[in-house]
Amino acid sequence: MGRLFGTDGVRGVANAELTPELAFNLGKAGAFVLRKENKRPVIVIGKDTRVSGDMLENALTAGILAVGGNVIKAGVIPTPAVAYLVKYYQADAGIVISASHNPFEYNGIKFFNGDGFKLDDTIEEKIEDIIIRDIDPNSHMAGDELGRCLEAEENATELYCNFLLESIDVRLDGMKIVLDCANGAAYKTAPAVYKALGAEVVTIGCDPNGININDQIGSTHPEKLQQKVVEEKADIGLAFDGDADRLIVVDEKGLVIDGDKTICICAKMLKDAGQLAANKVTATVMSNIGFHQYIIGKVGAEVDVTAVGDRYVLESMLKTGCVLGGEQSGHIIFLNYTTTGDGTLSSLQFMKAVKASGKKPSQLSAEIEIFPQVLVNADVTNENKKKYMEDQEVQAAIESIEAEMEGSGRVLIRPSGTEPLVRVMIEGEDIEQIHQMAQELADLISRKFS
Repeated sequence: MGRLFGTDGVRGVANAELTPELAFNLGKAGAFVLRKENKRPVIVIGKDTRVSGDMLENALTAGILAVGGNVIKAGVIPTPAVAYLVKYYQADAGIVISASHNPFEYNGIKFFNGDGFKLDDTIEEKIEDIIIRDIDPNSHMAGDELGRCLEAEENATELYCNFLLESIDVRLDGMKIVLDCANGAAYKTAPAVYKALGAEVVTIGCDPNGININDQIGSTHPEKLQQKVVEEKADIGLAFDGDADRLIVVDEKGLVIDGDKTICICAKMLKDAGQLAANKVTATVMSNIGFHQYIIGKVGAEVDVTAVGDRYVLESMLKTGCVLGGEQSGHIIFLNYTTTGDGTLSSLQFMKAVKASGKKPSQLSAEIEIFPQVLVNADVTNENKKKYMEDQEVQAAIESIEAEMEGSGRVLIRPSGTEPLVRVMIEGEDIEQIHQMAQELADLISRKFS
């Protein structure tokens, strides 16, 4: 068996790769490792709307109960809500059952510690080691040593919605807002919050059936939202992914505002308000050249760059004292409010920035010049995901592309943390040229390593 944990928990096709047996073992090992001394561990479990969620939730629960842990089932709720509820309930850990933006047949299991942060690699390795070495941590507990499912005194959804409402100090009366909840975890919470703030809310992707999560909808497929915003003559559109930790904005003209631009706009709001701690913004290697130019030139702040993945963004922020960071994909962390990416909270901060500026979203977006960027996925086998790094033919192709662009662009290649893919990104001035370059390079990698 190889490494279980990727960049965002354990993922795979539900009941084929991510089996109930594996979920049971993760529950046992996770509760055993994360329990505090001389204390029966309490673990909060939340899930998105996938049909496999019930199966995995019950398997995880059984594993936790078997080692004497107690479980609070929060039901269908966004990933960041679990991070919040762990702290609210003073639990030992939280578990989210979700595969984020991936199709419904996939699912995933990721852990939060008692402070609402994703687990360090070292803690994941301890859990993984117990499973891979087939260690049984429950010591065959029996009787009153077994755990039980606890009934929370307060409604988890209401608690999370109240937390979100406390994060914004402006009203949205008179604004027409289209919400795309990807038929996922935010389908109840996001509309409730925006209605409470006085907005006229139009929804799409709010009718989950277990298999339509992320299906041509949500933050990775904003086309329907773009169309709906124009049809409704709305002020703005806001799209989340399946577990609602990402945000993609659509302006009143139906044009996409990606994570880079959203972070830029929010950074300027924080800087103008004197709230951009450490005068820094944290981003990943995928962030656009235009992002750096705006943050440095217009906002007057520094940019810290990390590896791809919101966990690495967070690690850097905690070290530097930075309060705003995120990814082009829409994972954005406002560390003054939460410990992880939160699509709905990010959207509220964006709305606050719009209100503070007195401008339309399209006007704010136009102030940031984004260089053309092409991302093409190369299909490979999981065991070959990193072999391109040492391949001379691939390296020669990269050097040729960089020479042809003569310093006016860049090439970035990285293996996916969750899928059998190598992502080829090229950034430059000529969109047709860089698209052809990216496709040819991706085809080369697929041909050699699939």
